[in-house]
Amino acid sequence: MKLYDLLNLVTVQLNSEREVAMSRGLDAPLEIAQARHLRTVGSLHLYSCDVPPGSTFLPDIPVTLLPGNDMEPTEGYLLGWQNGSLILQTFDHVGHTLNRCTLIPDTSGFLETGATRLADMASKPDSFTLGPAERLVPWLDPEPLSHQTAARDSIPTTVLTTIWGDTRQTRWTKLTTLIVDQVRKNKRILLVAPDHHTVDELTGAVAHALKMAALPYRSLLCRYELPLVKDAGGMLLQDFGFEAQMSHFFAKANAKKVSLRKKYDRFRELTPILAYKRDKQKDLNEVKLLEWRLLTQLSDWQGKVKNIDKTVRDYEALPIWTRMSMQVAGKNIETLAEYREIYQGKILGLMKEVEIAQTRIKELIPEATVPKNLRPEYDELKEEIKRLGGTKKIREMLAAGEGTNRQAFAQNKRIMTCTPGRILTDPLFRKVPFDLLVIDDAPRIPASLLLAATGTIRERIILSGDTSDLLPGEPGTKSSPGRWPQAFLETLLGPSPQPTSVG
Repeated sequence: MKLYDLLNLVTVQLNSEREVAMSRGLDAPLEIAQARHLRTVGSLHLYSCDVPPGSTFLPDIPVTLLPGNDMEPTEGYLLGWQNGSLILQTFDHVGHTLNRCTLIPDTSGFLETGATRLADMASKPDSFTLGPAERLVPWLDPEPLSHQTAARDSIPTTVLTTIWGDTRQTRWTKLTTLIVDQVRKNKRILLVAPDHHTVDELTGAVAHALKMAALPYRSLLCRYELPLVKDAGGMLLQDFGFEAQMSHFFAKANAKKVSLRKKYDRFRELTPILAYKRDKQKDLNEVKLLEWRLLTQLSDWQGKVKNIDKTVRDYEALPIWTRMSMQVAGKNIETLAEYREIYQGKILGLMKEVEIAQTRIKELIPEATVPKNLRPEYDELKEEIKRLGGTKKIREMLAAGEGTNRQAFAQNKRIMTCTPGRILTDPLFRKVPFDLLVIDDAPRIPASLLLAATGTIRERIILSGDTSDLLPGEPGTKSSPGRWPQAFLETLLGPSPQPTSVG
């Protein structure tokens, strides 16, 4: 069987099991007696729900929580069981204690999303990295032939490596040593385990190994989604939560952007104000220039009136030749009064225009006056904007900082730990490639989840687990392990994990 055929086969199985899930009532609403808020990390919230005995759920399925207290419903994911209670991760805070709320699981939607993901892998192989995934076909083939069994035993260790052991401690010692070595080679690793409890413990073990190797474990390691416990392996898991790290990172990064946005907004606020002041100052200067011209003309006409008055007073004392020259110019004593009236009319007209100009000046002065502290503030902001590359560059920086880019943050992490159910349905894992896929307790994971996890792996797959978990009927030795179970619901609808206290 080829990978294409196996993907189509598993897709058909998921679709059929979706019908089984609907017939078994796995999507039926469930009344919850009480739900308690445990903690909040970033934009995610953890709730512990008391459900009736015998309730059955799949891990990592999407759910809708109806608070029942006139609040809007919220979406979330089921993380697992803890001390007999259901641990639920929600996107909204709906109170510290909820009584008589309703939980609506979407098991069929989960299986449908998984079937769509696997169908896309089969129909659009160019959108995925399926080279290493082909190495899993001999292990996952439901009906292996003898030559496939031989091919399985001869798989190159450079592409597919197996680490089998009867005890978890033995396997994890080898796994953590291998992971530390790959991190030093600058490889990006996706670390997967069947359930959130195992992922929490494995995250603590890897963090301790990185710390002992003197590596910056807090910046290298990331636990996707919220951990169920506070510490594991002597390490505080809250330091490695994806949401906590991303919230802290973007809060710190956005603090500078908030300051920059305030400066940019203030600059945009002051720019039209000062532009308006500048235009009014230009108008004021023009009106003042007009006033100066009017006053100059007024002064000239007033000077002419004074000359006429002086001439009239001194007319009798003027020499005869001066009187004759005045008569030639048409300025006899009789006409000087007429000239004086003309000049007075000019003066009155100019005085009205000067009065209008001065009134306009009084109106423009407060409009054109820049407050004392406004100009230095604007000059400082303008210099800062210029230093940062101009307003266009700042707009691009602010637009790039809107919201939280989960994909970019995930790509900066060297080790991502999560459950295969989250990989199956979360679109983030379709966009972020990894070099290595490390799967612990691999025989406990259905084939559909294993195949979905391999879709973005570029170089190598490492399988780890206990050989006693493999199906009988195939070689069961450590050198030739058996097959994986193919049934999805029968594999996941098992007993809940052992109770562990929630921090």
